[in-house]
Amino acid sequence: MREDIIDLLHSEIERRCKLPTNFFGMGCYYHIESVVKNAELLAKQYGADIEIVIIASWLHDIASITDYSLYENHHIYGAQIAKELLSSFDYEDCKIERVQKCIFNHRGSVEHDKLTLEEVCVADADAISHFDNVPGLLYLAYVKRGLDIETGKVFVKKKLERSYQKLSSQSKKFYELKYNQVMMIFE
Repeated sequence: MREDIIDLLHSEIERRCKLPTNFFGMGCYYHIESVVKNAELLAKQYGADIEIVIIASWLHDIASITDYSLYENHHIYGAQIAKELLSSFDYEDCKIERVQKCIFNHRGSVEHDKLTLEEVCVADADAISHFDNVPGLLYLAYVKRGLDIETGKVFVKKKLERSYQKLSSQSKKFYELKYNQVMMIFE
């Protein structure tokens, strides 16, 4: 495993998240960190390539934290940025392509088939990460969007429900207990 690249990406993502130009603030860093943790867990569970999954997880939102104007198509721009970064580290082209596919296909709100275990791991980890970062979702609802208490509660609950529904059937079973526990908060 290329720990050198993983450590550099970790530092680079943290650095970019701390910049005042990052619209999402440090909440995005905690989201990405959770995606990495969950993706690695799923990769071990499903027998996916852990290195590809971890690298793609660190980079999956890089476009959004770098430039908010790229948010709408951050899966496309993120794959491009990943290629540039990983090429500068002399990472193998065939592995770069696999990382790019994970980034390109990570968004549950964009209908792309996930053709590899690695793509499933990153996409599912992205969706389930919201359950590890409920405070970040509440911050988004109440501070960034200025919602009132009830509207914010509904916003976060629906976001969590959508995130769970985006999971593969295998990951829904794997995370069912976590889903039920978090959703009890909103009853």
